[in-house]
Amino acid sequence: MKQEFYIKNRKSLSDRLEDNSILILFAGKAPYKSADETYQFTPNRNFYYLTGIDRENIVLIITKRNAVVSEKIFIEESDPVMARWVGEKMNEIEAKQISGVVEVDYTKNFLDYFSSLLSRFQYNNIYLDIERQHWKIPMTEAQSFAKLAREKYPYVEIKNIFHTISDLRTIKDKEEIETIRKAIEITKDGLEAMMKNSKSGMMEYQIEAYFDYVLTSEGVKDKAFKTIAAAGKNGTILHYSENNSRCEENDLVLFDLGAQCQYYNADITRTFPVSGQFTERQKQVYNVVLKANDEVAKAVKPGIPFTELNEIAKRVLSEGCKELGLIKEESELFKYYFHGVSHFLGLDTHDVGEREQKLKPGMVFTNEPGLYISEENIGIRIEDDILVTEDGCEILSKDIIKTVEEIENFMARKS
Repeated sequence: MKQEFYIKNRKSLSDRLEDNSILILFAGKAPYKSADETYQFTPNRNFYYLTGIDRENIVLIITKRNAVVSEKIFIEESDPVMARWVGEKMNEIEAKQISGVVEVDYTKNFLDYFSSLLSRFQYNNIYLDIERQHWKIPMTEAQSFAKLAREKYPYVEIKNIFHTISDLRTIKDKEEIETIRKAIEITKDGLEAMMKNSKSGMMEYQIEAYFDYVLTSEGVKDKAFKTIAAAGKNGTILHYSENNSRCEENDLVLFDLGAQCQYYNADITRTFPVSGQFTERQKQVYNVVLKANDEVAKAVKPGIPFTELNEIAKRVLSEGCKELGLIKEESELFKYYFHGVSHFLGLDTHDVGEREQKLKPGMVFTNEPGLYISEENIGIRIEDDILVTEDGCEILSKDIIKTVEEIENFMARKS
């Protein structure tokens, strides 16, 4: 992304802040793992969306007073001793070049700077990203800061900026869409490598390794999420991720996976026969799921309620399940289809965005109907990534093969 992208994002957010307010966003820190090891660092996505910086222990402050907006970034000070062990810290020039923020200081001065703002000027609000997914998860840096700020400055109101930034992130601009396209393209290459090299008797993780090789070869630092490599009955478990079973002769293998490019994600699912040929029953079930995938895509256009997409999928899958002899009433569908058909996609795989809204141009989300018939060892999901356009949609993953004929023909050509 270019510097202008992050400048634009901060301008859009600043316009939505109340006057006489302070916004504080933390990049985050890699959590402790074991001994002297931490987990791989990944930046707070809202911080990254506004700065483009993916280093830990960095803070962004935006103030808005009397309609005048000021920005400042706090970076870690260089440590020559640690630099020999783990590399140099981000310097002032790099921080400015990436983010476009002109004022840069060191994190050791952050608290003094923050307290001086409140002592010198009248600020009414402190905006923080204090999103919380579940009650039991650990406190984030922003949540801990909010608790302390309430105690030390009880006259200032703490406000959650998460949903405001979510609204901005829901609509992708051209650069974001192109980055998602790149992630999808790499994912396509990885999927094809797996299909070319799969055969009966392989372990799920052995097939998965071909995907990992392609991503590493393309310079991908992290996946969109932990790969689901599910053969046979494992494919009926929605988030199966053990990936340690043997693929038998007539198994279907369901791969739900994605590459990540500059923190933007692809999320693709394809289901194929490990032997290269579908059985007749597998074809029947597969084509029901494919029809649901097609019908959902056809319905996508601005103005359609996001929740309507799942209703379309349920109608098609219900009709198909009746024809397959699986159910008699639509109310029974939950036995074989028990998740929603779409989620937003972007900087997070399950990206931010309010589902109780109508589709707008620039939204990107998944289309992933599935049927999971455990008594027949058949789990099938077909997932594409879709962009809402001005008059309809574009299937961003349209170049990834998905019909029965395309899959069988492709796998017949493998050496």
